[in-house]
Amino acid sequence: MKAGFRQRMAALHTWCGLTCGWLLCAIFLTGTLSVFREPITRWMQAKPQLADAAGLAPAALDSAVRHLQARAPGAAFWRLELPARPGDALELFWRTPAGPQHAAVHPGTGALLPQPWGRPTEGGRHFMSFHYTLHGGTAGFWLVGWTAMCALVALVSGVVVHKRIFQDFFTFRPGRGQRSWLDAHNAAAVLTLPFLFMIVYTGLAFFYSSYMPWPLRAAYGADAGAYGRYQAELGAPAGQRRQRSGQPAALPALAPLLQRAQALNGTPVGVLFVERPGDASQVLRVFARVPDTAGTRTILNPRASVAFDASGAVLERRGPGPAAGHAALDAHHAVESLHVAAFGGWTMKWLYFVSGLAGTAMVATGLLLFSVKRRQRSLHEFGAATPRVYRVVEALNVAALAGAALASIAYFYANRLLPADLPGRADWEIRAFLGVWAGSLLHALLWPPTRAWVVQLGAAALLCLALPLLNLASTGQGLWGYLAGDDWQRAGVEAVALGLGLVLACAALRARRKRR
Repeated sequence: MKAGFRQRMAALHTWCGLTCGWLLCAIFLTGTLSVFREPITRWMQAKPQLADAAGLAPAALDSAVRHLQARAPGAAFWRLELPARPGDALELFWRTPAGPQHAAVHPGTGALLPQPWGRPTEGGRHFMSFHYTLHGGTAGFWLVGWTAMCALVALVSGVVVHKRIFQDFFTFRPGRGQRSWLDAHNAAAVLTLPFLFMIVYTGLAFFYSSYMPWPLRAAYGADAGAYGRYQAELGAPAGQRRQRSGQPAALPALAPLLQRAQALNGTPVGVLFVERPGDASQVLRVFARVPDTAGTRTILNPRASVAFDASGAVLERRGPGPAAGHAALDAHHAVESLHVAAFGGWTMKWLYFVSGLAGTAMVATGLLLFSVKRRQRSLHEFGAATPRVYRVVEALNVAALAGAALASIAYFYANRLLPADLPGRADWEIRAFLGVWAGSLLHALLWPPTRAWVVQLGAAALLCLALPLLNLASTGQGLWGYLAGDDWQRAGVEAVALGLGLVLACAALRARRKRR
């Protein structure tokens, strides 16, 4: 008999969800973790707290400038990150032909602090970068885009297939094998359906100029200067439109300049960015701290900034609100803000985190449902090779779910176990993540799937639960110390690791009972 519309949608949902589901699990998991990329980066850097650092002294700014003039006189830029909380250092960044450089000075005395200050790491940015490139460059970027399109197809076809979508949300029958996995899949899907549509669509729209470059090429051309013309029309910052003049110029006094910027921005200063330092064309751009969006009622919450020239005159000022006259650009920024949860404060970030975990569970239960269903009733889609194909599918399920979790926690362990002065240390952390993930697939292919589930889930649970102990042994920092110092961000990282460790331990025990 000829299949009807719903039957064709069911087949599309099954195979589209299966083929993109393995990568989609890892993409969803790392994207969920990247919601807290700032706390993760702060935990992984493990910077010591300065007990005698109460505030930023003008002498420390002068000392920082002297250090930069001695170490990076011809750098394209200097970046000074001011202390955000008591105990933080004044941090300096610049770039040389050898790569990015970093130093830290005491905010009270201006003395140069031991190097490296903290652990060089990619931190939470690793999860964000993997989330949209798989660390695979252009090929990975396009693969993620294709996976997102498949996810949209699976979502739409899933809505078509489930006629009783809201009834299914309130139905869960535990201990019923295939029926239980289907109930769990339906409940997780309905619970997160609006979030899933939003997050997948905004993820694609985020990179509209890359996935669909033809409108921009038609308007601005395809030559090397096209992007510059596009940015100029959008109102690029004044400093980006200047060129180095070749005439030397002294840097104005920074302390009064930062006070003026704070008065103009209305909020404390977070970052000072000096473009073309030492040249008459130099621009000093002062950015306010990252705004706390908990009390705002808008999606767009950009940083306020003010730019000065070499004489200290104001070149440009940008307020905390959206720029006037660029409605189309604001639409792109709104899409970006929706995708990265740049509004609503920590409450919204937690909501995204929980929704992301639920979305990951939705994809995971769909993959497991396919394996359970085909294990009980094979359709012989691949002829004589069908058992071998299903065996590979089960191994990919293990690597996509348990393996991705194991690789993520192994990334934190690599941060603490690798020597702090190891060259290319951040790259080695990422290699550890990718290596453990690849090893999890090999392990799942060589071992029986039921045993691989128990081993990998148990290993991930053990590593999560032992993470605070490793941190205490390697850095002398710990959960109680973070709580005593009101460092809620780093305390939250370890608390979440403990919570996820308990969840993974329960999953490992359940898989062990099933295996028996």
